[in-house]
Amino acid sequence: MLREFDYENMPVADIVNEMIIDAVKRGASDIHLDPRPEFLMIRIRIDGELVDYTTLPLGIKNHVTTKIKILSGMNITESRLPQDGAIKTTIEDRSLDLRVSTLPTVYGEKVVIRILDYSRSMEGLENLGFSEESLEKLKKIIASPNGIVLVTGATGSGKSTTVYAILEKLNTKERNIITVEDPVEMKIEGINQVQAMSEIGLTFANALRSILRQDPDTIMIGEIRDDETARIAIRAAITGHLVLSTIHTNNSLNTIERLLDMDVERYLLGSALTGIVSQRLTKKLCPKCRTSRSTTPYEKAIFKKALGIDVDNIYEPIGCDECYKGYKGRIAIQEVLAVTQEVRDAILSNIRKDKLREIIYKKGKTITLLQDGLEKVINGLTSFDEVLRVIEVDSDFGEDEQDIKDAIMGKSPIISNQIANEKIETLDF
Repeated sequence: MLREFDYENMPVADIVNEMIIDAVKRGASDIHLDPRPEFLMIRIRIDGELVDYTTLPLGIKNHVTTKIKILSGMNITESRLPQDGAIKTTIEDRSLDLRVSTLPTVYGEKVVIRILDYSRSMEGLENLGFSEESLEKLKKIIASPNGIVLVTGATGSGKSTTVYAILEKLNTKERNIITVEDPVEMKIEGINQVQAMSEIGLTFANALRSILRQDPDTIMIGEIRDDETARIAIRAAITGHLVLSTIHTNNSLNTIERLLDMDVERYLLGSALTGIVSQRLTKKLCPKCRTSRSTTPYEKAIFKKALGIDVDNIYEPIGCDECYKGYKGRIAIQEVLAVTQEVRDAILSNIRKDKLREIIYKKGKTITLLQDGLEKVINGLTSFDEVLRVIEVDSDFGEDEQDIKDAIMGKSPIISNQIANEKIETLDF
């Protein structure tokens, strides 16, 4: 049911404030103000899904947009060009950063407010959902005196939260930590943070060159966006610095391929790469209303192939007055690769992709995204459908994907053709 406001008697400033406070209380990550021909549609993103919140009449649409622009430090006289701004506020003792973006459309300016809550980073790595094995592996990786550690995933997958949690772990008085970010999303006491400004020539690459002359122990680069930044970051990692950064790739194997595509020399990458953390965010099952059910033959086949175990029961979402469609909050699914000498040798020798996959996932015993997700399904933290929504099953199985295809297509006695026909559409083979 849509939220209703008393537009006749309620000031616009109060409407905007109430809308933001309500969205934060509901656990929203974004607020969308979408101009339509008859009204201004307000939607909020909860647990990754946009839901309708309220509608505003055209009579106050411009007033609402102007108020948000004033709060975020934008030019209120410019409506023909996109703008970016920020709002800092405290709601219920939580310090929040709101990133505001406007975009001119045919029906007026669309406004999106991203709600950034880094309280999870402050709670430490132990509270980010890592399995015990992956957490210990990550702690060993970031304890290295030099090398490059990458956090990968799609936009909105929690990369910044993980990176800031790592920085909090490393932030001691004995270390000189310098970051270059665009934007600086969370200010941390004791860390030197640089705001990149490409319009005046302060790019990631240029800032990184200057940082190397500042006697750093640890360097954090907000994102590796281009070939030049990648090459400088790798060279910084082999000259005695621990470098942290993010990059948009699917998993550990794809990250290595992406860096090689960015013209990073193999001998440098093999020497510098220390670890890769890949992650996704899935909706978290509501503990109050989740219900156990028997697994289908299809699900049994996936569990057997990925984990080597028989799973007879898993939880599914139901829905109650304390959640949204059976989900409440989100949880991360992670893959942590600690680069071994065998992986380094494979990178240097330009080994085939299937052989590199075997070294990383089988010999290296790296827990894949799919395996970590399925473990969280077994523990009742998320659902099977959520894991399949964010992870491509075929990217995990590699050469063995034909086996699971055969099972799905009914060539194995553990799964029926009826189930195959229902489920084959969900996989991207």
